[in-house]
This record gives sequence, structure tokens and C-alpha cells, in this order.
Amino acid sequence: MVVDCHDPERLAAFWCAVLDFKVIDRSEGKVEIGSWEPTVEEVRARQMPPTLVFIQVPEGKTVKNRLHLDVSPIDGSTDDEVARLLGLGAVKVDVGQGTGRSWVVMADPEGNEFDVLRTLAPSN
Repeated sequence: MVVDCHDPERLAAFWCAVLDFKVIDRSEGKVEIGSWEPTVEEVRARQMPPTLVFIQVPEGKTVKNRLHLDVSPIDGSTDDEVARLLGLGAVKVDVGQGTGRSWVVMADPEGNEFDVLRTLAPSN
């Protein structure tokens, strides 16, 4: 998945912290992150988890995303995850979702919306 942005390094660092990913490739104006380090064998076998590629563009974001990521915490509550993401630089946003929803809409440091869904952590 490719994300247009002003600062690929900054957004890659943010999303690495959110998803526990690492940088797997970078070049001028582009940073790719993922949960794995590709090997020739995995690429040839097409056994590759998705990656995020942040590409520098001159224009800014102007409207609500048509595609967004959903984040489901696996080791804490949804409220704990929202607090963690706020600490990383995310903000809560209103995209018309209304009140009483089971998810929280947030935006990354460049304003790209994403949702924090219910926790997947085992209940006690």
C-alpha cells in the first residue's frame, strides 16, 4: 500500500511505532516498512505480507481518505491503544462517524485517517 506524504521518514517512523514494523527499504523520497525482511525465496514464492510505502509528493492532503488502515490492539484495551497512539503523535478526528461508535477515528501526523477497533487481547 502506498501513502503519499510530505515527509516519508517521519511517517514511516510513526507507522513503525504503531505497527511494530521496521524499515525494509529506503531511497530518495521513499521509505518502505513491513513486518518482515524479504528473502529471494519468499518473493519468488509470493509469500509476502503487505508493506507500506511512503512516497514524498509536493501537494498536501485535501479530503477524507478513501482507503484507511484499521488498528486492533492485541495486548491492551482500545482506550490504552488510543492513549499510546496519541503519545506517538496521532490525533482524534471527526469524519462524521457520530457518537457511540465502537471504534475511534484518528489521524497520523500528516492527517491520514485510520481507525482503532476493538481490542483482540484475550479477556481475563
